[in-house]
Amino acid sequence: PSGRAVFGMGRRRPLSYSKACKRRGFEMGSKDLATAFDTLEARAASRDVMDPPDRIALRDHIVEIEIGAFQSERGKTQRVCFDVVVEVVASDAAQSDDVDAILSYDTLTEAIAFELAAERVNLLETLAARIAERILLAPKALRVFVRVQKLDRGPGALGVEIVRDRLRAVAHPPPSEANAPGLIVVIDEAQLSSAYLAGWITQLEALRRPLFIMVAPDFAQTPVVGNAAAQRRVDLLAYEQAAWGLAAKDGRCIVMDSRTELDHAAKTGVVAVWAPSKLVLDAATTPAFHIRDLSRLVRWFQKEISAVHVAQIGATAVGDEGLCHGGDKAVLNFKIAV
Repeated sequence: PSGRAVFGMGRRRPLSYSKACKRRGFEMGSKDLATAFDTLEARAASRDVMDPPDRIALRDHIVEIEIGAFQSERGKTQRVCFDVVVEVVASDAAQSDDVDAILSYDTLTEAIAFELAAERVNLLETLAARIAERILLAPKALRVFVRVQKLDRGPGALGVEIVRDRLRAVAHPPPSEANAPGLIVVIDEAQLSSAYLAGWITQLEALRRPLFIMVAPDFAQTPVVGNAAAQRRVDLLAYEQAAWGLAAKDGRCIVMDSRTELDHAAKTGVVAVWAPSKLVLDAATTPAFHIRDLSRLVRWFQKEISAVHVAQIGATAVGDEGLCHGGDKAVLNFKIAV
């Protein structure tokens, strides 16, 4: 990555967040957005106030990433340029020369790196909004301008520019960084016809812990194609169909494919049935294993959601922890710490 950071501090006394908000009112016009990334002279000439806010900025920060909604953008990287300008609460850093009194520009680069590592996204708008919201978690940040541009998609730079303020960010905080430790339960697709299925779900609910169910499909019924990328899609579809099969059997089981849904389920006690296509295809680093390797897929998912235990119902082996039986018992044989 490359880039340069710029910051400047005035000589005013520190303002509280509420006073800073009241003073400026966050009146966001097109003129503010247009000049946010301009030169200091252009920004100064555009303002009709005597007390403009302090700003820090990150400019020309170029990272090579995989992003995009088109199939042609999957499996390859492209250069993306980030420009970020943050209006900050005034401080006495100019007098104290205290680095802890300012909003470090590391906050900007770390916000970009965090969101890029979290998951693959399709839209620049999504990425820009998440970066802005993460920066606004810093107490000293008042308003954020973010510009994100693709550099390799045409003869010029294609991008989006957004502005966000703390008032809106507080009302709509970003998803939590990690789910509470939970339990992954792998159920063989053959067990969906068991008369004990509803009772198993009831027993799992009684554990009162985040619960994520994966249904292991019968790949004997899944077609084999000659292309590796196409085969991955076909195999993922088999997991999706098996997940919906469980949801059709028991209304308490809700199929979910996004990190946000799974995070919400962990917090609210909903029984989540994981449909893996989105997380696998949108992963910042594409899983290197064959998607039919259930044990490795489970372990990968376990790391993604920070689950502590893996359990199973059926004969498919996914490890030696948790519960395991042949599916012929009404009462599950729990071997996990609850």
